[in-house]
Amino acid sequence: MMVTESWEQAKLRLARWFGRGEAEGRARDELEAESGELTRARVEGDERAADRVEERLRERLLRVLRDDPEAAEELARLITELAPGAHVSSVSGGVYQGPSFHGAHFYGDIAFTVPTPVSVPAGTRARPNQLPSRTYEFVNRDKDIDALRRAFPAARTGADHVDLVVMSGVSGVGKTATAIRFGETVRECYPDGQLYVTFADRHDRPGAPAIGVDSPDVAEALATCLIGLGVGEDDIPRTLPARAGLYRSRTADLRILLVLDNVTEPAQVRALIPQGTGSGVLVTAHARLGELAVADGARLVGLKPLDEHGALALLAVHCPRVRDCDPAVTGRLVELCGGLPVALRIAAARLTEEDLTVAELVEELSNETDRLAGLSLSAEEISVSAALGPSYRLLPGDAARLYRLLGLLPTGRFDAGVAAAAAGVDTRVAKRQLGVLASAGLVEKGADRRYVMHDLIRLHARECADREESPAEEAALIERVGTHYLVLTAFADRAIKKNRKRIADLSALLQDAVDPFAAPDGPAPLAWLDTERTAILGVLRAASRHEHHALVWPLAEAFTALFLHRRYLDMWRESLTLGAESARAQAESASGEPQQARVAEARLRSLLSRPLMDLDRHDEARAALDRALQCAETVTDLVLQASVLEFEGRYRDKHDPRNAVAVYRRSLALNEQAGEARGAAIAAFFLGSALSADGNHAEALAVLRRAHDDLLADKEPDVRMAARALGAIGLVRDGLGDTEAAERDLREAVEKLRQRDAMHYAAEPLVGLADIAQRTGADADAVRGHLTEALGIYEREGHPAAEELRRRLAESDTDR
Repeated sequence: MMVTESWEQAKLRLARWFGRGEAEGRARDELEAESGELTRARVEGDERAADRVEERLRERLLRVLRDDPEAAEELARLITELAPGAHVSSVSGGVYQGPSFHGAHFYGDIAFTVPTPVSVPAGTRARPNQLPSRTYEFVNRDKDIDALRRAFPAARTGADHVDLVVMSGVSGVGKTATAIRFGETVRECYPDGQLYVTFADRHDRPGAPAIGVDSPDVAEALATCLIGLGVGEDDIPRTLPARAGLYRSRTADLRILLVLDNVTEPAQVRALIPQGTGSGVLVTAHARLGELAVADGARLVGLKPLDEHGALALLAVHCPRVRDCDPAVTGRLVELCGGLPVALRIAAARLTEEDLTVAELVEELSNETDRLAGLSLSAEEISVSAALGPSYRLLPGDAARLYRLLGLLPTGRFDAGVAAAAAGVDTRVAKRQLGVLASAGLVEKGADRRYVMHDLIRLHARECADREESPAEEAALIERVGTHYLVLTAFADRAIKKNRKRIADLSALLQDAVDPFAAPDGPAPLAWLDTERTAILGVLRAASRHEHHALVWPLAEAFTALFLHRRYLDMWRESLTLGAESARAQAESASGEPQQARVAEARLRSLLSRPLMDLDRHDEARAALDRALQCAETVTDLVLQASVLEFEGRYRDKHDPRNAVAVYRRSLALNEQAGEARGAAIAAFFLGSALSADGNHAEALAVLRRAHDDLLADKEPDVRMAARALGAIGLVRDGLGDTEAAERDLREAVEKLRQRDAMHYAAEPLVGLADIAQRTGADADAVRGHLTEALGIYEREGHPAAEELRRRLAESDTDR
């Protein structure tokens, strides 16, 4: 445009227009500066700089129009005078934009599109409704929907802010479906509509760049939102800052809900937060995105797998016939699917399409090796593995490695120390990496500071490890984790009873290790063993499979400390079997110390006879003792020989009572010869019990009193064994007719065993108290009380004596 007097007057009028309420000279100088900056940017091809200038001018223009109703008419007249014929009527994206003026240029390349002050036809304003449609019934997320509603107060209360909520959870848990359902329930709270953007496609882009402030994903998302708000595609700015500015302007007076699905980074969220107060943003993500909570005030909501009731309801929606199936079988199917909606839908599809019975599918999925393959629909490439893929691929490298290694663990429940041993890193490093996995929903941290990895997720992690780790990694990991558990189990064993017969020399291993049970606030050793028993047994199995024999038998030996107090008979039997077999394998190999290994085998096989006897597997107990005696004969360890004879005597208590007395006398003599006072006291306890069973009550009472006193006189008093001896004394006194003293001893024995957390041994004196009460005509409720408590002990342990107590209780019910 030629520089004429008219043009100078026009610039002056435009400066006055922009400077309404400001100094005219300053407004003109600012426009001159903006014009120069815009021209330079265009000449240099710097589109981002040009867009920034345009955005500043656009915001200034809109501010003037908003503050002064007469400004639009004045600007329209000015543009008409300078650019006749520039008046157009604009409709973009199906939304009427009003008359506009294009093509008038002032101050270089600055151009304005300004609506004239005419009324907008009714119904032409865009009200987006972009949430995807549901093609299925939504079930059993009422509590989660209620939690989301509580997290969005602004729309209900008229607050002067925008609600920002992040709903996180592992892939396949149902975040998208829950977000859509939430949007359906709150439409009335957002009268200006609902926008929906998904970032799901980005997860599978090979080599996708990291999200940043200028990410193309964010720019595309802004374009999607602007189109939803009625902006024509041709009118969408080219750069992200300009799009963000236009988006803020468009949403300034709106109250909308924006659902951002499958978000991976906070930067994807910030540019999309609408300007209008009372609006809401619901973000779904695999990770918690805690940065948004810290920096942006977001509320964090976790979505967990469905509980059994909800999972059954979802399964029934997709396969109605499961309602008529055995509840125990369908419950097992739900358990195998882990409450993950994606797994439940796949299971329902297989039940329907393949005409499988629920029992058949349960049998197939019960095999861990085939479970992930069984939860897939190959024709449609839908699987649990595919669903979990995004959560895994978004992990940083070190956290991804830990995820894979946790899949190789023989347990899905562990603490940070176990994770550190698995990865071969410091515990502090492991905690940070576990935090990343917890944020991604791949592990869950419990109140006891232990982490849980669900079976399906663990199988996926193992699948990733099989694909990406070396074949030797699992064996190395099991050795590291096994050593970690051996140290802790050995410390727990020693904390429970320092003075105990042990074969493994672990002094070098324990020398520099930290004993957690010695700390004032440390865990109770017996409780720790009880909590970790499944994990320790899993480690024993895995270490045995990888032939870490020098690790297996010492761990099995130390682990026995638990079973002397808590009679988990099948677990005890298996752990001792694994330990004994490993000791034998080490003794027969060229490596290690064969003499020590034979001693260990003798010790473990003799111990093994106890759970086998309690399980009524007497032939196996006899075979274990024969092997123990054979091994003991090859060494000169008198204490070991005495211990094996003690277990031989306990076998004979059941099968050869008369000869049991002779065996116990030999065991007692060997202990005395070796100077083993505690071993002698224990042998005396069993000798006294055998004498009583043989009818020699007088000698039995004397021997048992000696055993009781010696057990308490030891430098480390054995209160538990002394209580057992006191219970045996009570039974002998009852046999001698001293009922009052017998009842007193039996009650004291039960109480001391209760105090020592050794209630397994209380079952026999409880039955003795029931016998006395029944014989003396005491209250029938007292008899039932003793029998019921004893039955509870036996039932928890799977003890065969439980059947006899059930019979007695049934008879007492009949007599009432």
